[in-house]
Amino acid sequence: MLIPEHIVQANDSLLYGLGLAASVVCAVTGVLVARDKGVDLFGALMAGIATSLGGGTVRDLLIGRKVFWIADETYLWVTVLAAGITFFITRVRHLPENLFLIPDAIGLALFAVVGTQVALDWNMPWLTASLLGVVTAVFGGLLRDIMINEVPLVFTSELYATAAWAGAMTLIGLDMLGMHVKLAAWIALAACIAVRMIAIRWKITLPRFKHHG
Repeated sequence: MLIPEHIVQANDSLLYGLGLAASVVCAVTGVLVARDKGVDLFGALMAGIATSLGGGTVRDLLIGRKVFWIADETYLWVTVLAAGITFFITRVRHLPENLFLIPDAIGLALFAVVGTQVALDWNMPWLTASLLGVVTAVFGGLLRDIMINEVPLVFTSELYATAAWAGAMTLIGLDMLGMHVKLAAWIALAACIAVRMIAIRWKITLPRFKHHG
């Protein structure tokens, strides 16, 4: 597959691959989360598409970049295929309730890194770039949860957006130190996944409002 020059810069094939991988992983998690709502095939596809493409769409609109899945339909195709296959598999085979947590952490990390690097490539300041990385990582899941009438995971789960920000800041810090983008990307991915999985394992959350009812 030829990598479109308007999507990635020289030597950025890894980031392009990470973006496609993130689209697949998040499409799967989108369908798994929506499964228990009894949605039909169309609803499952919309949940998968929202999860995969929502964050990057918002990022691109904010920075004035052509929306990535419109510029390159490969993202849309892999998302639809992954969501459709997941829908039919889950109709005939029961999957554990918490199955989506690990792939969701991977998708979170992938999109945080890709989103941050895109922002850096567009010469965004470091803080803006890190927040755009978080938007890329979490907004799709936020949109998905709103669509299926769930309290958004990003507002209640263990260090969700915080993990994405940790990955984004790791990438930015390593970039400032002059590390090669591919190595920095792998380390940032590991940092994001580690923060998320440690938070899940030990139930670490940010301070929250007490419920009065």
